[in-house]
Amino acid sequence: MLTDFIRSKSLDAISALYNIKLSDKELQVNITKPEFDGDYTVVLFALVKSLKKSPDEIGHSIGQYLIEKEHASFEAYNIIKGFLNLTVRSDFFLDMLNKHYQDPCFGKAPMNGKKIMVEYSSPNTNKPLHLGHLRNNFLGRSIAEILKANGYDVVKTCIVNDRGVHICKSMVAWKKFATGATPASTQKKGDHFVGDYYVQFNDAYKSEVEALVQQGMDKVQAEKEAPIMKETQQMLIDWENGKSDVIALWKQMNQWVYDGFDVTYKRIGSDFEKTYYESNTYLLGKDTIEEGLKKNVFFKKSDGSVWIDLTAEGLDEKLVLRGDGTSVYITQDIGLAQLKYEEYKIDQSIYVVGDEQNYHLKVLQLICKKLGLPYADGIHHLSYGMVELPTGKMKSREGTVVDADDLIDEMVNIAATHTQELGKVKDFTETELKDLYDTIGIGALKFFLLRVDPKKKMIFNPEESIDFHGFTGPFIQYTHARIKSVLRKNEIAPAPLVLSSPLHKMEKELLVQCELFEQTLSGAGQSLDPSTLSMYLFQLAQSFNSFYAALSISSAESEEKKQLRLKISSLVATILQSGMHLLGIQVPEKM
Repeated sequence: MLTDFIRSKSLDAISALYNIKLSDKELQVNITKPEFDGDYTVVLFALVKSLKKSPDEIGHSIGQYLIEKEHASFEAYNIIKGFLNLTVRSDFFLDMLNKHYQDPCFGKAPMNGKKIMVEYSSPNTNKPLHLGHLRNNFLGRSIAEILKANGYDVVKTCIVNDRGVHICKSMVAWKKFATGATPASTQKKGDHFVGDYYVQFNDAYKSEVEALVQQGMDKVQAEKEAPIMKETQQMLIDWENGKSDVIALWKQMNQWVYDGFDVTYKRIGSDFEKTYYESNTYLLGKDTIEEGLKKNVFFKKSDGSVWIDLTAEGLDEKLVLRGDGTSVYITQDIGLAQLKYEEYKIDQSIYVVGDEQNYHLKVLQLICKKLGLPYADGIHHLSYGMVELPTGKMKSREGTVVDADDLIDEMVNIAATHTQELGKVKDFTETELKDLYDTIGIGALKFFLLRVDPKKKMIFNPEESIDFHGFTGPFIQYTHARIKSVLRKNEIAPAPLVLSSPLHKMEKELLVQCELFEQTLSGAGQSLDPSTLSMYLFQLAQSFNSFYAALSISSAESEEKKQLRLKISSLVATILQSGMHLLGIQVPEKM
């Protein structure tokens, strides 16, 4: 990365000139602002105290040193208000361009020998995926791909919540109301089919509670005594005891849901190397709790329940095992974390989980650390904010959740409408148009949900997300298609470029931006934030469109300039395609 090179050479200059060793963190290097001459800027203010010189004096001494000692890299410098602006020789950028203008691996790091697990999606098998799941899936998948681009061996995993009272609710409702109906008989997608019975359960439960209250029962008591709830609790007991007919229904209804999930996952591009099921993991962790008791990490209360005291860490006492010996969620999560480590020997385990679980994941890591477990330091919670619609929050029990499949269909329809309004689809076949609308609609959805810092809550607006001119996926997709159109009409000469005239300011600015791709990928991997990559790709697309409007490519002033601009265009297209792929977004060859 050129910024790292400039930082290193500037630190060498400071060491040679002032006999002071500074760390990388003490020297900031940025891209020079467009209104100033230069390519990269060294910020000087932080050096004043340690070097006891004025910013201008420091800047001139470093600039002169670099021009003299590193003349192969730098050709000029200037000082403006405490900033050292360096001009990098065009040869550097030409060399980068000649090597990488069609290189799909440009900007990516070699394998580093480290293994990271990214867990995402984590659906329940009693309802279909919704808008919140989409943000989770898009985040998890993009982070996994960005980490791969940074040289990590990445394992993508999913934990399916396939047991518990919420699953039994759908099962009881199906037994009561379905009269033998199936997804096949109703021609309904399996996850939607089962989800309908979850809603029906809650409607029936609400009616029964209201009836009991009208008969004079206290509401809290009515909620416990409602017949459908008692039936559900009995079904859970029967499941835990392995009752054959309950297990058979449970397997059947879960399979209907899995079949539905698979369709959605395929459409949105989510995939997993390993899927864990809570029905297989819910008994894990008990042995670890017993070992922790012996080490006095945990303590027992008089009712036999096991707890950990986290008040010294600013939290509270946390239950880890019930008095009857049954586990709670944290017990299972400790066991599953241990299983993951044993199976994959991972260096880090990233949990992509909503911010409502901040406390739970903090407790998980604290307990694992107190137990001295080898994977404890590697636990990382990628916390993200909830997604809301302009109309407000969603509630799955009331059936008001924005269904993922419905939203995807809506996005594809909006994409079709917008594209047809532009009037550029007459050369497409019906199959090509269908693929194009899918690519634009799903790409718009993904980009909109990924362009926001994961930690922030967000409001999703379908119409805004598909604007062909704004900070959107379709804008970047259109820029890529525009470049591909230019490249189809003009042939790039394979011979290395050798320029006889200087780079135009806009040519060089675009090359400087392209060089930043590696730094952007590295930063997105370190911060686990795809929004930084989204912003970079948008700004690169913006810069290319300005470049394209100002400088002719096909009718350039010379063949030399034409080949230069074709190769610059090719490098931009390569970066846009590569970067959008890391976000899980396809870019069309034509639009």
